[in-house]
Amino acid sequence: MANVLNFEVITPERIMLKGKTTSLIVPATEGFLGVWPNHAPLITGLQPGIVKYRQGETFFVLAISNGFMEVADNVITILVNTAERPEDIDVARAQAAKERAEKRLYKQPPGLDVHRAEFALHRALARLKAVHYKCISK
Repeated sequence: MANVLNFEVITPERIMLKGKTTSLIVPATEGFLGVWPNHAPLITGLQPGIVKYRQGETFFVLAISNGFMEVADNVITILVNTAERPEDIDVARAQAAKERAEKRLYKQPPGLDVHRAEFALHRALARLKAVHYKCISK
């Protein structure tokens, strides 16, 4: 029995991350989902949030947008529209995106695409949470 999982995080532009982990937690559409070695096969949708994975005694995070995850034979494949490491996130830009989304949702002008505004807010919050997590995990 294997005690590690191989995993990849793939965006439309590139393979963002490829490595091994002993555990992984993702923001699935129905709530957070943990995956450990020898997990049952599954496919699930992902929502904007942070992916938390462990390598040795260290935890790492990625901010992701929506997508899918497949688990089979100790291999995890995560397909998402965007994925960012905390050190690559522009905090001022993420904060500005959060404020714009909140303003649109609060005012709700005619013709507002509420779903799109909520998605923008969740993505900005995920990016800020990833940066915050990196700061407190050092």
